[in-house]
Amino acid sequence: MATGRRVARVAELIKREVSQILLSQIKDDRVGAGMVSIVDVEVSNDLQNARIFVSIYGDETAQQQTMQGLEAATPFVRREIGHRLSLRRVPVLVFLQDRSLERGSRVLSLLSQLKRESEARQRGSQLEVEDRTGGEAEELSHP
Repeated sequence: MATGRRVARVAELIKREVSQILLSQIKDDRVGAGMVSIVDVEVSNDLQNARIFVSIYGDETAQQQTMQGLEAATPFVRREIGHRLSLRRVPVLVFLQDRSLERGSRVLSLLSQLKRESEARQRGSQLEVEDRTGGEAEELSHP
């Protein structure tokens, strides 16, 4: 078993190298269909498995094509990692799509929609109060 610091270091090295490989050495057009960004890499404590989380910008078909291209390129990427890093055993790589950016964007849009609706309700209640008082707000005078 590797120490936590070594696991984190290997994960960071894999992230850097996979980014470089995807940027310069993958020739599959499917990978270029959507813009790919490596979000995170999780390596198991025994350094045998690595999950690579990718964020893909583009429509749903481009995302699917890109994931198919990444799956097809996995053996090549693993071989390149083996050449570039001095590891006793090269971890098994698995590419997973990270949709947290999409979920975050959706949550933000829902929050802004709720805020607009709340402001509209407040404006509506203020108009009702003004209508009941004859269009004028009552002022309180302090002695």
